[in-house]
Amino acid sequence: MVLGFAADAQALDWRFVPSVGASATYSDNANQSSSNPENELSLAVTPAFTLTSSGSRRVQASMTYGLSAVTRFGKDNSNDIYHRLGALGKAELVEDFLFIDGSASVAQNLVSLFGSPADASVNDSNRATASVYSLSPHLVKRLGSFATARARYTTGGALFDGGAAGSISDSVTHSFTAGLNSGSRFNDLSWAIDYSIRQANNRGATRDSTFERATLSLGYALSRKFRVFATYGEDRNDFLSATDTEGSSYSVGFGWTPNQRTSIEASAGERYFGRTFSLSGAYRTRASNWTVRYYEDVSDVSQQLQNQSGRIFWVCGGRLFETVDFTPPPGQTSCSSPLPGTLISQFYTQLGLTLADLTPFGLGDASLNNGVFIIKSLNAGWSWRLGPRTSVGVSVFDTRRLYQAVNDAEDTTQGVSGTVSYRLTPRTAANANLGYTRNSATSAQLGTPTRRDDDTASLNLGVFHQFGKDLSGALNYRHQQRDSNIANADFTENSLSASMNMRF
Repeated sequence: MVLGFAADAQALDWRFVPSVGASATYSDNANQSSSNPENELSLAVTPAFTLTSSGSRRVQASMTYGLSAVTRFGKDNSNDIYHRLGALGKAELVEDFLFIDGSASVAQNLVSLFGSPADASVNDSNRATASVYSLSPHLVKRLGSFATARARYTTGGALFDGGAAGSISDSVTHSFTAGLNSGSRFNDLSWAIDYSIRQANNRGATRDSTFERATLSLGYALSRKFRVFATYGEDRNDFLSATDTEGSSYSVGFGWTPNQRTSIEASAGERYFGRTFSLSGAYRTRASNWTVRYYEDVSDVSQQLQNQSGRIFWVCGGRLFETVDFTPPPGQTSCSSPLPGTLISQFYTQLGLTLADLTPFGLGDASLNNGVFIIKSLNAGWSWRLGPRTSVGVSVFDTRRLYQAVNDAEDTTQGVSGTVSYRLTPRTAANANLGYTRNSATSAQLGTPTRRDDDTASLNLGVFHQFGKDLSGALNYRHQQRDSNIANADFTENSLSASMNMRF
């Protein structure tokens, strides 16, 4: 096994692309204050490189790393260095049997929904450096036409550093999943048996967390276009909670695929924490794309970050795509190197994307909070190409997190975003984005006498230009205004940023 894998690994070709980026940002309220706004100019230089493998079906890897040196000129002059890393890898150690996946990312994440929303290069008072990693060997064995067996072990963790990271616990996680799915022998009938257990060692927390679940699923195709399914399961969890952490679960649902452009799947049921629902749908035409997804689950911050870090995304022609492997999206050209979801969430503006591009994929700058929560998340997006030069997009998001350690402790992020993009020339594009977001949290979550509701409106105007094959630049203006029910939490900010990026 080792000799065969080593021979295949030696056949790899590596593409190394160094680059350097520079940016300047002026803000008339860098500290997002209502009483004492501060003007600031921040300069950043980021040498970086991308390393991507090719030439092997069995070994695929990509890594992007950048080191940003930031200097700020204002009332409080300061200098900082930030790391940015996105690494993804997949290998087939034994053909059609033994595989291994890995991912790692480093980015500056938002700590609180109610602190400064500024990028770390402007103001890092509400940012913490989150380092996330995972390594996952897994087995896949086809049992003839009867079934396919799967088993996976994953070890990983999330480490937090920075001035705002003192209240966030590092964690190390270990998980095991196994399953058996029906094979080709079963035509209209399908079935699956799944088991999973995840243990999270939360350093500095009062106790660790364990999540264990077993499910049995049955499905039946009533026609080529319509199918029904049902699931029964048992949850046996152990974590700090003010309510039950285990019990039986069930759900029933249907899937409808009338053609290749349309698909809908929906289900309803109940778990130990209450009624549950799920929905996913997609509709595509030559000029438009519609997506919607709603899900509910038990999770924590480390699991959310690890899930994002392991997802593979491409930016092709100013559009965002997700794939399950390192193969570019079909029919797309001029694609970036594959990037994990954590980097897409943090640096989407530098990639020429807007918040409306991220929302349909459930990506966003989520805040970092300790504790286990029930997450209920809705993401919907619509995009439409009006012609060869113009496209518009609208996205809606609503994410609610119910923290289990304290009764009635929850926070919510809701919003809508609209984007218009216009290609002025083959090398120049302009876009405008108008967005509204409401961040809310109960008094039990904040530990204060009253709940908090912040409404933020934002306007972004930008121009992107490709000067040459390896040189690009962008100019962006942003206006944002926050209104809060808490005294002295309102602010208004205007900022202007210019950036250049050169590949060698």
